[in-house]
Amino acid sequence: MTMTETKEQTARTLGLPQATALILGTIIGVGIFNLPYSLASIGPISIVAMALTTVGALALALLFAALSRRLPADGGPYAYARAAFGNGAGFTNAWSYWITAWAGNAAIVTGWVYYVEHFVNKDGVTGWSIVIALVGLWVPAAINLVGTKSMAVVQLWTTVVKFIPLALMSTVGLVFISTANFTPWNVSGQSDIAAIGSAMAICLFSYLGVETAAVAAAKVRNPDRNVPRATVFGTLASSVVYLLSMIAIFGIVPAADLALDENKASYSVAANSIVGSGTWAGDLVAAAVIVSGFGALNGWIMICAEMPLAAARDGLFPKAFGKLSGRGVPAFGILSSTVLGSLAMVVSYLGASGATVFNTLVLMTGITAAIPYAFSALAQLKWRRSNARLARDTTVAVLSLVFSILFVWYSRNTGQEDWYVVWGPFLMAGGAMVLGIPVYLSMRSRMAQPPPVPPTAEGAGHV
Repeated sequence: MTMTETKEQTARTLGLPQATALILGTIIGVGIFNLPYSLASIGPISIVAMALTTVGALALALLFAALSRRLPADGGPYAYARAAFGNGAGFTNAWSYWITAWAGNAAIVTGWVYYVEHFVNKDGVTGWSIVIALVGLWVPAAINLVGTKSMAVVQLWTTVVKFIPLALMSTVGLVFISTANFTPWNVSGQSDIAAIGSAMAICLFSYLGVETAAVAAAKVRNPDRNVPRATVFGTLASSVVYLLSMIAIFGIVPAADLALDENKASYSVAANSIVGSGTWAGDLVAAAVIVSGFGALNGWIMICAEMPLAAARDGLFPKAFGKLSGRGVPAFGILSSTVLGSLAMVVSYLGASGATVFNTLVLMTGITAAIPYAFSALAQLKWRRSNARLARDTTVAVLSLVFSILFVWYSRNTGQEDWYVVWGPFLMAGGAMVLGIPVYLSMRSRMAQPPPVPPTAEGAGHV
């Protein structure tokens, strides 16, 4: 075995349990725990939106499972778009996904603060909220800078903890549902279809992460086997607890109560309602969600650096993103992404408050995530035209493409009066994408040619 091969094997520190934990840890962050508060202005009809979003998420999981078998390359969606459509598409997808990662961290940490403030800064003083959020971003960044092994250990154990409140709410919580709380069904003032669409765009954020094992394929042992399995197993486990716990929350707490600012930590509110006396149950749930959010930030900060790392090695991103520190981590990517996430969080806090801050960041990431999702679906359609499993693969790809388009279409802050708040997600996403133009122009002459796409193996696509 050569020295290069030895280093490559050493870098692959994630087995199937750790890769599945990465999927679970990045999917289950704080998004699901903040959804009832964010969706309360739409109403219990949001449960339908979650069910439809789950269909889209499972389609995406199957899509990335099949693509990662065919092309188990670091960078996931970026690598697929580049191999299928060239460097221009590759750069667009890498840049868009990078925005998704650091802006998503800003959204995660904003929702994470809701549960931290269950214990401190209960009045929600903006300055202190920002300080708490900065701690939530930079401590996981420090863990990632130490090395991948430290990150993997934290990811595995925080994933175990975060399942506790979801498992309890999706089992015990169902017993305490009152059907009266499901009416009125739609409180948004929109038609049912429009309300479902608006809720779906927010629900998507809870499933961001289905692609993370593919993005970090270079760090996964036996990626052609473990990446597809981790992707499907992690997404299935998440979808079950997501749907059941959402039904429980809306059935336990009336939508009007979920919309109150003092009830941002909606899972804690539901836990206290179940127990009926004291706040100890809500405190335990809040503590578990804090751990959950920390684990999600830990995983996403690694992903923030992995996509630029893969792009830099291909000559599409500046060289600084491709350099590894003495501990074998892309330090520049980790630090720059955390700085940008911090800025996005601060700007959002200064411009709005309450659910609007969280929702604007969530919808922005939905737009920028939908771009690489859609390109991955198009790559699948291009590569699977003559495959024996044409019907299955085409169905999965078309579903993924349709959901990607819908997520963009409905990514507006509905129910707001100011146009810049309504279209804020598009303005922020568009501005961030435009910043990539000078980077692309400066790197265009240094870009390596995309590698040839290997033919589909006989068993490709099976999990």
